[in-house]
Amino acid sequence: MLLSTAAHADTLHRFALIAGNDTGGADTRPLSYARDDARKMHDLLTRLGGVSPADAKLLLDDDAKDFLVALSELEQRAREAQARGERTALFVYYSGHAKDGALRMGASRLAFDALKRRLADAPVDIRIAILDSCRSGALTRTKGARKAPAFDVESGAARDARGVVILTSSAADEDSQESDALGGSYFSHHLASGLLGDADRSGDGRVTLFEAYSHAYARTVADTADSSAGPQHPTFSYDLAGNGDLVLTDLRASAEGLVVPGSAPAGSYYFVDPGGLVVAELDKASDAERRVALAPGTYRVKRRLSDRLRIGEVEVARGRTTILQEPRFKDAPFSDDPVKGAMLDRGAWWTFGLTGGFQSFFDPQTRQSLFLSVPLFGAEAELHDYFRRDWVWGFDAAVGGTEGVLSLPTLAGPAYRYSVVNVGTSLTAEWPVGRFSPFVGVRVAYLVMGRKFDDAAFPDQRFAMVSPGLATGARFRLTRRLNLTARSRLQYLQYTVDAQRSLGFWELAALLTYEP
Repeated sequence: MLLSTAAHADTLHRFALIAGNDTGGADTRPLSYARDDARKMHDLLTRLGGVSPADAKLLLDDDAKDFLVALSELEQRAREAQARGERTALFVYYSGHAKDGALRMGASRLAFDALKRRLADAPVDIRIAILDSCRSGALTRTKGARKAPAFDVESGAARDARGVVILTSSAADEDSQESDALGGSYFSHHLASGLLGDADRSGDGRVTLFEAYSHAYARTVADTADSSAGPQHPTFSYDLAGNGDLVLTDLRASAEGLVVPGSAPAGSYYFVDPGGLVVAELDKASDAERRVALAPGTYRVKRRLSDRLRIGEVEVARGRTTILQEPRFKDAPFSDDPVKGAMLDRGAWWTFGLTGGFQSFFDPQTRQSLFLSVPLFGAEAELHDYFRRDWVWGFDAAVGGTEGVLSLPTLAGPAYRYSVVNVGTSLTAEWPVGRFSPFVGVRVAYLVMGRKFDDAAFPDQRFAMVSPGLATGARFRLTRRLNLTARSRLQYLQYTVDAQRSLGFWELAALLTYEP
């Protein structure tokens, strides 16, 4: 149970405020996974942390005013609980931007000092704040601050504990880093993975504050040590009156979950969801039984050996415990390993895909008698992050065709085959938001459009031109390697044959891309 004691647990009425914001104002770059991290933490606390869904508030891309209003509502409910004689605990989690001594929630700010005062004055017995943001360690610079892998907590009951604990993802002069493979920040991923069971070193089925922080610290430092931004060191401030460790999650709170039996080989296990993201990890010792409180679903499980991987699949059933059957795993090469690298280190990368769409001119007369509306099918290649982060340089080619009849004033028009060849290059900027990446940019195309008549008495016609335009749409990551894109384009061309005309046309398309 969240914030129960390690022995002879108190009954605590638990409240949680979880906020994630991918934007931090005009002078910051949008994050990719802050909101996803918040969703994961909300699910974890309401499923394993003893927080009732009615007592948990999840804020996504809300501003500082909304954050403080939600905090006030929880404080009022905590006062009512205390008036009934209940002990209370408040868990505050924030993932997003921080800069210049303040949390940056969109265009709004919440100063570190104001947040610390609010936590100190909250009418709650125990307050735990976890902040996953750049330079958040400034919050722990004063009383009790440490940048170290662990802190000393006496064992035993903490029945009368009161005070504030603050954990941050990075030191006051460090950036907090995200990972594509993890689908979140390093710190939040390892904290969540630890709370799911990887941090339960005692094997008692409960993860304490000491265990969770020690685990998140060690794994975050290790995973970021070789990144271009440098190692990231979580910090903490521990100011509780009373002794004893605090339990954050109870892995036995739900009957469902996964047990890795003692007979399973020792090693590092990775649990990958259908989207290709590593949702939990587990370091298992020989003959030790370990539990991972995974939500119901299907997971790919990987265990790393010195020269290969062992890979299998497990279905975590709803309402019951599932036992991992490692002997059923198969060997696989390291190329199938979950890659865990900082987004900053990825460099330029390619995607290749197939597209299907439709092209049509705005002018009714033009699309009926000159340039017909046609379906398009083609292929594309995109170079990501070559010029700068989140810029995409695309190369595309498509063909299309349809049947038409030429309108003549004196006789029935001859039938013809209308065709389009469309080759272009584009430069777009993306704004990743979790699995979605909206984009907008410019494109230059070279079009060749022709008519081939069935009647040989009519000569074939061909018209070629350069067409500038705009492109916009959104990309959705289906799996780690597959993306689905919805896109629209607006193009312009100047037609000069019998008269000079300015024409515009639009294209709608869907694109399925693969990342090698």
